[in-house]
This record gives sequence, structure tokens and C-alpha cells, in this order.
Amino acid sequence: MVQLLLSKPNSSGDCDGDNELGERWVSVLNQLGSVLWSLMTASGRSEARLWLCNTIGGIESITPSQQRDIFVKLLRTKPTQVGIATQLLQMIFTKRPHRAGGIVSKRSHVLERFFQGNSMRISEWFSNFANGAGLEHKKGAKALFQFAFVNRDICWEELEWRGKHGQSPAVVATKPHYLLDLDVHQTVENFIKHVPEFWSSTEFQESLKDGEIIEIDRKYFLDFFVRLMFKDDSKDVWDLVNEFLMEEPFSSLCHHLLIVLEEKEFSSFLELLPRNLKPRSEEGGVLSWLEIILSENVGSIDRVLLVNGVINHGRHLLRLLREEDIEEQRSEIEDIISKMCRILSDANTLSPLLRECLKEKKTREEVIKLLGIQSWVIQYLLSEECRKLEAWESLFSNNGIGFRRTNKYGLINEDSEPELGSGESTKRKKHKKKERRKKRRRNFDDDNDELLEYNSLNDFGAGVEAADGSSWLLSTDNYSASLTNADLPEHISKLCFSTWMKLASSYLA
Repeated sequence: MVQLLLSKPNSSGDCDGDNELGERWVSVLNQLGSVLWSLMTASGRSEARLWLCNTIGGIESITPSQQRDIFVKLLRTKPTQVGIATQLLQMIFTKRPHRAGGIVSKRSHVLERFFQGNSMRISEWFSNFANGAGLEHKKGAKALFQFAFVNRDICWEELEWRGKHGQSPAVVATKPHYLLDLDVHQTVENFIKHVPEFWSSTEFQESLKDGEIIEIDRKYFLDFFVRLMFKDDSKDVWDLVNEFLMEEPFSSLCHHLLIVLEEKEFSSFLELLPRNLKPRSEEGGVLSWLEIILSENVGSIDRVLLVNGVINHGRHLLRLLREEDIEEQRSEIEDIISKMCRILSDANTLSPLLRECLKEKKTREEVIKLLGIQSWVIQYLLSEECRKLEAWESLFSNNGIGFRRTNKYGLINEDSEPELGSGESTKRKKHKKKERRKKRRRNFDDDNDELLEYNSLNDFGAGVEAADGSSWLLSTDNYSASLTNADLPEHISKLCFSTWMKLASSYLA
């Protein structure tokens, strides 16, 4: 049976024996950490980096102004951070196109060069004339007609028509579908050469404000905005960036922006992050370990990546371990964990490991790494050994964890024990079960469809339970989440880590 080591360490005992066990324990954990790191980086560091980015994105203590400051400082770092700026602008163009369009409209005159000699851009923006079915002209077509009609005395002759003759303003005003005969490409080229007023006109600016113009050529406008940011240091662009960085969820910013950072820039980000993390009163939280490590030492990203992998992405590590081409590493890990199990058979608590940490005066960062690796060992053992209902029930009972059986969809299994140690008599359970059956029969008389839906959901859940194993509600989270057999190893390992962090905090204080 897997030992969860959840009991409080004894202050007394065989110190010499504990010292020997502790030394062996730390040695084997460090050995396992090296092999796990090799496994994580076998195909490069990108996946481990992605795991860490996702974990960082889950930090909830950072305020909108703090996340803005972090990313702005990163953007302002020398040399010019074109990669992250481009990725950020991509997000703005997608989620706030009208704000980017407002900035483009203020500089509408520069788009004269954007359209010059480019028939595809001209056609896409200026050829959207209505066909006379009650629809309005769209995009640049509307701006072109409105400007030409209002300023017909200076630019009407620049309109180029297909056919034998052109159309007068009066005719077009009453029959706007005649504009479908306009040679749009030549007309726009004429405006570029002879009507410079159009490119700064209110009509043209209005057509740009929704930001739809950006979709014609995103790369052009990305380069345009990057120049405004770093070469011109344009206030309105930086205001847009600042507003977006405060409005967008921190998790979204991490997911989209951190993945494009080079190693040096990522290190800079990790150095900025601790200055904006609020201290936690409870060190057992899933993310508090990250805050501690980042606040104490960011010199080694490798250690942060390793600790994050074993604590928050243990299931991914198990997946990597089961791939076909890592037979040597898998065998080595199995041998190390066998040694670990022999050590655990001699240790009933976490005391030897914590004593060793105290004796060596290890930093909190080192303690977190060791406890994190130990928690992954628990996840590995549970995933290997606990595959039957009886094994889980025995584990829960031996470690004082209350449990309820349920199906995958959170419907309580009526035939199961409602909670460990509830003491409900068999007679009482049968009586309640009989009452539930009577109630369902009454419901059937009142509403056949409702009962059919209920039974269908039960049957569907039972089918999933039979295929995937039973689901559980546990006292560890106040019975709030339904956990399948696949979820339990990760849940229990995080419970262990959280408990050990609390114990270590008091034991090493």
C-alpha cells in the first residue's frame, strides 16, 4: 500500500537512524530529479516552458496595474522586443480592432502609400458599392463616393468610368447603383496623384475607425504599429498597449506572450514577477511554491521548470514516461522508485527527510524541490497500484480521508456508503432507499419525461463509470468535485505536497 506520509513528524526518535534515512532519501530524490529533468527535456525545453507559462497564468494575486507594469517593462527592455510586441499587437488587432483602427484613422494620410500601385488592396477596400437593392455602400467605397459627391467641383472629373461616357453627380445621387460602372482601380490611382485631400478627409478617416482595414494586410499594420511604438514612441499607441494590458486577463497574456520570449527575456520576466506577487499567509497552496522560488532565486530556470513539472504537470510526465522511445529512462526511473519504496518502508513519517533538510540548512527552494519530486513519486505509485475500487477505499480509510462513491457526472450512487465512518445502519439505508423509489414512482406519474431524462442520465453515467472506473467525492476538498480514477493520483499527490509544505514550514521554522 502506498504511504502518503500525511502524519505530523515526531520531534523525538532515533536521530541517528533518521539521519541515515534522510541522507539516503535526499540522495535518491536528487537522482530521480536528474532523470526526470532528462525526460522533460529529451525533445527540447519548449514543452516544459509551456507548462510553466500555464502555471504562471494561474496566479491570481497580480492586479491589473501590476500585470501592465510587468509587461510594459518587458517591452521596454533593450534590445527592442519586436517579438513580444508583435504578438501583443496581434492580440489587440483580434480583440480590440476598433481601438487600433482609431489610431490608424488619425494617420489616414499614410495609407496613400498603402494603396498606391496595389490593385488587390484597392479592390478589397474601395469596390464595395451597393447594387441598388436598398443597401449602403461599405468600407472605402462609401468614403470615396461621399467625398467625391461633397467635393464634386474639385474631383468629380477624377472618377474613371467604364463604358462610353461618365455619369453626372445628379444622376449618381438618384441612381447610386451606377457606381458599379466605376473603374475603381484607376479612380483611386487618380486620387493618389491628384486629390491628396481625400487621404486626410473625415470621410476616409471614418471608414478606418472600426479597424477592418487591418485585415487586408496584417503584416503591414503590425510593422506600422511596431514603428510607432519603438521608433516614434507614439503616446497614443503606448496608451492603447497600457489599456489592453490592464483589461486582458493575466492568464491570457501569459498564454499568448510568454511563449514567444527567448530564454534571456523569459529570465527577465521571471525576475520582474516576484516584485508584484503578494505574500501568502498559507504556504500549502499549489502556487505558493512558485512565489517562494521566484522570490528567492531565479538564477536557474531549469530548477523552476523541474519543480513545476513534478508538482503541477505530473500527469504529463507520466504520459512522457509511457512513450515507446524512452525505455532506458523508464527503466532507470522504475529502479529509483523501487529504492524509494524501500526507504519509505522504514519511514512512517516525513521526519527523516525534514531532519536532513534542517541539518544541511537547505534553502526553502531546495526543500520545495525535494517535496515536489516526492509528491510525483506518490502520483506515479498511485497510478500504477490503485486501479481497483477496493484499493482506493483502503487508501482513503488508512489515511483518514472521507469519501463518497458517485458517477462521473456527480450523481450520488445510492447503494454506496455516503461517507467514511458515517455509522448509518443497514436498516435505515434500506428504508431511505425504499422512500426514494416511492418518490421516483410518484414523479413518474406526474411527469414521465422528467423521469426518462433522469434515468437516461443515470444510465449514461453508469456506462461511463463501468468503462472508466468509479468516481469519488472526497473530504479533502469538502466533497466539492467529482474525481475519476484518472484524476485521483494527481489530486492525492497535490494534497500530499500541500500538507508537506505546511509541515515543513513549522518543522523548519
